[in-house]
Amino acid sequence: MTTYEQAGVDLAGATRHVESIASTVTSTWSNQVVGAFGGFAAGVEIPDRYERPVLMMSTDGVGTKLELARRSGIWSGVGHDLVAMCVDDLAAAGAEPLGFVDYMAVGALDPERDSGIVASIAAGCTLAGCPLLGGETAEHPGVMDADAVDLAGAAMGVLEHGSHLDPGQVRPGDLVLGLHSPNVRSNGFSLIRAVFGDQVDDHAETLLEPSVIYAPDVAKAIFTRGVKSAAHITGGGLAENLQRALPEGLGAQVDTTAWDRPEVFSLIETQGVPADEMWSTFNMGIGFCLVVDPGAADDITRVVQNHKPAVIGSITTQPGVSLG
Repeated sequence: MTTYEQAGVDLAGATRHVESIASTVTSTWSNQVVGAFGGFAAGVEIPDRYERPVLMMSTDGVGTKLELARRSGIWSGVGHDLVAMCVDDLAAAGAEPLGFVDYMAVGALDPERDSGIVASIAAGCTLAGCPLLGGETAEHPGVMDADAVDLAGAAMGVLEHGSHLDPGQVRPGDLVLGLHSPNVRSNGFSLIRAVFGDQVDDHAETLLEPSVIYAPDVAKAIFTRGVKSAAHITGGGLAENLQRALPEGLGAQVDTTAWDRPEVFSLIETQGVPADEMWSTFNMGIGFCLVVDPGAADDITRVVQNHKPAVIGSITTQPGVSLG
């Protein structure tokens, strides 16, 4: 007779894991959270200031950045990456994050690693201003290597009916305000591992720096008024993602000398990655863009000052995003 434990699933260890993360998770909660830790589901009240609230959802993962974390044993920032990828997508629609849930799959439980990852997710939620409402940690013996980890998350957000950021509001002459990204964030790691090979471990600390979380300051900028649309610069780079924030028939001229490019991108490029591949894969130092009314640009710049904002371009009648 074979038991579940003999098949590779440590139920007692799973119980210990849940108990070990209880205080970490509930530290992100406010009195708006509905439910109890360890239940089957939890929720959060919609703030009273919304008259016709529209709930928005976003889901994402950390991707192959996790392979470098596994190789190096540096897990302290991957939770920030997970939260950032989800809540900053919500921010690009104009939504305020209300709550977050995570899913962690592992080949085998590792108490120190797993509790550290949850602590990183909770820290990301605190930065994003939303509670970590719950999650799931699943052991997959025989399917995943014992030291393998995969992460996914989902964020729920809210906006007022009619306030959704809409590319249809964008007009020629509007300005593109870029928010600084000091690192690679969570995109392009398959290319990074391919070009560095076994030498990637030498640069793990730099490459694993956690993602910036833009959502709280973007929400303040939207409240300031004058933001017409927004783009979260993730896979596909600046041109592809900025185009998603523009209406059909309009484009943008971007001045790529308008900001300081972090050294990490030069490090990657020296491994033999062509310039056009760099720009179509990485954020190149701009992690989020706001398309704004020129008359509101100064006020919005002050609101997002923590992210070293710079006017990096303008909207044109020539379709497509031109980088020059």
